[in-house]
Amino acid sequence: MPPFKKIVIFGVGLIGGSFALALKKAGVVEQVVGVGRRLETLERAKSLGIIDAIGDVSAVTDADLVLIATPVAQTQAVLASIAPYLQPHTVITDAGSTKSDVAAAARLALGEKIAQFVPGHPIAGREQNGPEAALADLYVGKKVVLTALPENASTSVASVSAAWKHCGALIHELSAEEHDAVFAAVSHLPHFLAYALVDDIAANSKADLLFQYAASGFRDFTRIAGSSPEMWRDIVLANQSALLVELDTYINQLNKMRSLLQAADGNGLQKIFSQAQTARQSWITAIEMAEQKRTYEQGGD
Repeated sequence: MPPFKKIVIFGVGLIGGSFALALKKAGVVEQVVGVGRRLETLERAKSLGIIDAIGDVSAVTDADLVLIATPVAQTQAVLASIAPYLQPHTVITDAGSTKSDVAAAARLALGEKIAQFVPGHPIAGREQNGPEAALADLYVGKKVVLTALPENASTSVASVSAAWKHCGALIHELSAEEHDAVFAAVSHLPHFLAYALVDDIAANSKADLLFQYAASGFRDFTRIAGSSPEMWRDIVLANQSALLVELDTYINQLNKMRSLLQAADGNGLQKIFSQAQTARQSWITAIEMAEQKRTYEQGGD
């Protein structure tokens, strides 16, 4: 028998759908039930083989694992709706990009059942949305950060970890506070900037001309502005404090570079550019080596 008899997924788009496809590909789940706001989305997911059945909140009653892959602002409502149906053996996790707010919401919604909730965040995605964007290999070699709660049993954390490992993911652990500070800098800020740049160009009186000549540099920098606006609205608001800190730091850097540009200080600008280039090259090398080592340690090829 597969280790997971029944998994229920709230939100069967890119993240939740890819999770389902990966577990099915690995042969470790017997049934996947999808729950969501829009019946047409669930029907598309079923027709694509992502889920086996469409359910409602009561579907969690006999589930082994529940994944909440909805925008983070919906997490508390989803948890509150399923709390009455949860059995002691069911483990819940999420895929939200912020964790402190999610943990607080879970405590309010689940009460004495909080130990059953193991917060998580898969570091993977695409700019496409919906069930059609789901990929069975989306998580292969990608990080999943678990921010376990003090109340979590080791077996619950292990169950969530095992599910993500079956998807090909690499497990990392951080506290919720560490997670939110890190991702404000390396994920939330870049998305914020990409949306700002595209909106600024689109509002320009010469937008058509500007977009006509925008090439690979603009495309690469703004790729993530194609992501779900609803999802990213919720993320930046949920991580408001940490993101404001990063924005202020970034604005100070821009002001510094603006001063150098205004002064035609080529040496000063080149120094910053060179430092950034070196840092990026070192990051690429380090992350590739780390992933190879972790894959080996977790039993990969």
